[in-house]
Amino acid sequence: MRRQDVIAGISVAGLMLPEAVAYAGIAGLPPQRAIFGAVIGCLVYGLVGRSRFAIVSPTSSSAAILAALLASLPGSVATKAALATIAVAFVGALFLLAALARLGGMTGFISRPVLRGFAFGLAITIILKQLPAIAGTPIHAPDLGHLVLALIAAAPHWNHASVATGLAALIGLIGLRRFPALPGAVIVLGLGIAASMLLRLPDYGVAIVGVIPMTLAWPALPRIGWAEISGLAQFTVPLVLILFAESWGTIRALALRHGDTVDSNREIRALGFANLASAIVQGMPVGAGFSAGSANEAAGAGSRAAALTAALGLALLILVATPLIARLPEPVLAAVVIAALTHALDPAPLFRFWRIDRDQYVALGAALGVIMFGVLNGMLLAIILSVGALVQRLASPRLAQLGRLGTSHDFVDRSRHPDAVVPEGMMIWRPAQPLFFANADAILNAIASRTQAAGCKAIIVSLEESFDLDSSAFDALGEYDALLHKAGVRLQLARVHDHVRDLLARGGLSDLLARCSYSVEDAVLALTAAPASEEK
Repeated sequence: MRRQDVIAGISVAGLMLPEAVAYAGIAGLPPQRAIFGAVIGCLVYGLVGRSRFAIVSPTSSSAAILAALLASLPGSVATKAALATIAVAFVGALFLLAALARLGGMTGFISRPVLRGFAFGLAITIILKQLPAIAGTPIHAPDLGHLVLALIAAAPHWNHASVATGLAALIGLIGLRRFPALPGAVIVLGLGIAASMLLRLPDYGVAIVGVIPMTLAWPALPRIGWAEISGLAQFTVPLVLILFAESWGTIRALALRHGDTVDSNREIRALGFANLASAIVQGMPVGAGFSAGSANEAAGAGSRAAALTAALGLALLILVATPLIARLPEPVLAAVVIAALTHALDPAPLFRFWRIDRDQYVALGAALGVIMFGVLNGMLLAIILSVGALVQRLASPRLAQLGRLGTSHDFVDRSRHPDAVVPEGMMIWRPAQPLFFANADAILNAIASRTQAAGCKAIIVSLEESFDLDSSAFDALGEYDALLHKAGVRLQLARVHDHVRDLLARGGLSDLLARCSYSVEDAVLALTAAPASEEK
């Protein structure tokens, strides 16, 4: 084991402790559940996974969704705790089923604008939820808007000692970033415990963590009916999606930065085993969080031994220093979480979407959705916006009229190349999108109207963007050909893929199949020769 891996693991263990306690608080569960999940998640992933930087432990986003899940289910505290264990087991099982079905390619369905907007909104959400701990004022609100208003209204009652403790910890954490070789979180935690004991902060109303019971108990599963199971399933799928999106985004980003190779299906399997193990020890859902992974990378981790060291270091820290951790001020924990999330508040990745004029509203919708409607609804809204933007682009008819470039065989968009010449007596159109059920009629009608307005009797439609056709697009193409034939207009298809040719043959459009060409040049020659052949 490399010395640097040991140092990196110890440094990360110091960050994992406050994150675990804070994320357990977000989920409304005892802190030992997050700690157990962090220890076993790192151990299992270190043995099964392949990323040398990933630290698999409870994450902020999964904790927020787990909190929403538990809040929506009826029952006592003990019943909800048991249901949380079942939910973690469901997460692990779904990951393993996805790995078995080799669904790693589904990562592409959650677009980068969604992830970046989601991360930005989630960072704001979590930071705002940490402010009551720093203010020393317990506030319970149904949403962020009410939380902010209640926090402002309670300003006269803020605990000044608690605010000073939190601000001092936050300033210390940010200042220590100038010295990446030092474990900033461990240093600040140690100073927080020392200040709590020497300055007797609890006497001034500063809340402390208190004793964390670290005993494992055999999970007692309650009697649950279909309503509870459906409620769990409703949140488990989004929980799996967010855990994998966050984990894969972290793993892929760190791997690309160092030229490492990772396989999405193997990572799914590793996350599945890690979550099943977390369920066995009654832990929380676990994934590869960005803050811990980045800290591991910055500390110089060179192999998965760093994650194993972090897990053992966290376990040792809890076993040896539990009495000291009980004296840890809660504002210090909140400051550690806030400092770990400040990197996600950089608006530059969002501004970039405006600069390139692509998907900016998807990213903005994801951020605002999480802030205004909560984690789960915000994520779903962002995905709907992303799919809607794609459908809108595909469904909007955009046509390019092609012309010959000089004396070559190249046919290009005349709006970009005004010197391109249209062959005499014909028009050449290229749809910018693949033909499918939502746009086929609109695109073909637009071609027909423009051709009719020009009084042209020969048309070439280039289908280079349409690798295949669905039944609606196939029917629309056949109806369009019949309409042109009745109007005395000749149609020739260019750049027709073999899949489309096979479909035309199976669908009985043999006459249209005979008028398919592999290039625009061949289509022009076919139309030019058509009148002569018709005379014969």
